[in-house]
Amino acid sequence: MSDTVFHPDERRAQALAGFDIASAPIRPAMPEQHRAFFAALPYVLASTLDENGWPVATLLTGPPGFISTPDATHLRVNAPRRQDDPALAAMRSGNEIGLLGIDFSNRRRNRANGKIGRMDKNRIEIEVDQSFGNCPKYIQIRELVASATLNPPPAREDLETLDDDARRLIVGADTFFVATHAHRGTPQGGADVSHRGGQPGFVHIEGNRLYIPDFTGNKFMNTLGNLLAQPRAALLFVDFDSGDILHLQGTTEILWQPDALKGPAGAERYWCVEFTRGWRFRQALPWRGRNVNYSPATLATGTW
Repeated sequence: MSDTVFHPDERRAQALAGFDIASAPIRPAMPEQHRAFFAALPYVLASTLDENGWPVATLLTGPPGFISTPDATHLRVNAPRRQDDPALAAMRSGNEIGLLGIDFSNRRRNRANGKIGRMDKNRIEIEVDQSFGNCPKYIQIRELVASATLNPPPAREDLETLDDDARRLIVGADTFFVATHAHRGTPQGGADVSHRGGQPGFVHIEGNRLYIPDFTGNKFMNTLGNLLAQPRAALLFVDFDSGDILHLQGTTEILWQPDALKGPAGAERYWCVEFTRGWRFRQALPWRGRNVNYSPATLATGTW
């Protein structure tokens, strides 16, 4: 729990943001409460790096217990895997992986980053290098209701530009996930996936460029530190009404001054993503979200 838990570009991002973080509760193993948390989840976000060096992300689902922790440094995820998911195709033994567990019923979230160990048809075993919690800011509470999935599922739709359906989902979203990757092979680096939230419309689109406000958070600067080192990102949007999943990849730029854009109230800086390619899975989720309860932190922000 010293400054060695951050890689140099996380430290650089903290300095650019004016933060002075003496230490952080980023552990080399999962505490018991994190192990119990993951084991109770019916879904988890996962990210890795594809063969071309791009971050990729996916959402894995299953009944509570589909994630297990045989000990404090290993996670096992047992879930059916789509053959046409590029993110899952990139997950191989020895590759780095980032996991984000988030509970939409109570705003809890924990992360576990490490390396992929053994794999088989439906199991991914993760050797944990970093375990840490995040604050509940900007997480919207939702009731998740079971919904039947199509069998066979609709085929993946590849996107070379942002079509109307993608734009509608993005500009109406109050939640998305961002996958980044930096400093491969170091204890502080690797794959990472994080949550972003705001009022519907907090992500702004101009052409094929997305602008995202960066609100006050835990000040670790994990995502922006990674983007300083490697300005590639993957964004994962979930349509809680239809069950669609939208995955976007693009190059990024960070705008450090809050007056760089006239964006939402509460923005301390901005970052943008120039869309490169993407894909969509229709009706992919076995649940839908309803009865949204916006976080007090979210309600204190604005829109474009």
